[in-house]
Formats: sequence, C-alpha cells, structure tokens
Amino acid sequence: MHARAPGGVKSEDMRYLVRAKLKPGGKQKLLQAIENETLGQGSVAEGEYLRNMKDARLSADGTARWVEVCYCPTPLEEERPYWEEHFELTKIQDAHDRRKCRDQNGSEPWACGECDCTERLEKKLAETGQSFLQVIKRMS
Repeated sequence: MHARAPGGVKSEDMRYLVRAKLKPGGKQKLLQAIENETLGQGSVAEGEYLRNMKDARLSADGTARWVEVCYCPTPLEEERPYWEEHFELTKIQDAHDRRKCRDQNGSEPWACGECDCTERLEKKLAETGQSFLQVIKRMS
C-alpha cells in the first residue's frame, strides 16, 4: 500500500542506505557546493543533501555511506542527478524492512520525514569509519 500525497499522487517514501565513491577530482567541487550551500540547489530535497553530507561516513573501502529519505517511486530518482555530479553511486538499498514502514503499510502517510525507523542503523553508521566531510576537508 502506498500513501497518497496531496492531490492523490502516490508517495513511495522510504529510507535508503546509500554507498557512493567520490568521483576522481571531484572533492573540491563537492566541498565548494557544501560550503556555499548550493549542493542539490534546484531539487525539491535541497536541504537534505547538506544533512546527508554532514552525516556521511567514510568506510574502509573508500565509499561514503549515509541514510537518505526519498519520496520517489524509483529510489533516488530526484536526487540521483545531483549526487552523480560528485559521486559514483555504488549501492542503494532499503535501510529497513518495508513491511514495518508506517507509510508503506498505510498506518501513517508521509511518516518517513520524522520516522525513527533507521535510528539504530544511523547510530551504528555514525560509529563506523570516519566523518566523510571531515576527511575531505583535511585532504583539501
């Protein structure tokens, strides 16, 4: 079951664990977009990009990882072009069991915005690797 957004449009809210590698030579461009707060400019999810980068962790395999809320029918459909300016998206997976998603099961439309369903995953992620943003700032 899918929630209905205002106007009856289907909403496919979900949280995803995103894994991505910074494109070669893309560090400075990404840092500039973060510092100027222009990352994701023009997207309906504009401020979410900055939060994602603040929370992103750099793993031992060189991928940045973060949990992202997405309301698109296809995972990261809206966000993908903005991320792909800076990253190669290597893996996008559900961050929690869809059967337990309050939006997906119809018990609470638009629940993903304030949901704590990925709180444990986000805490675990915060304790792994290093802050992606701090690492790329040190490298510049």
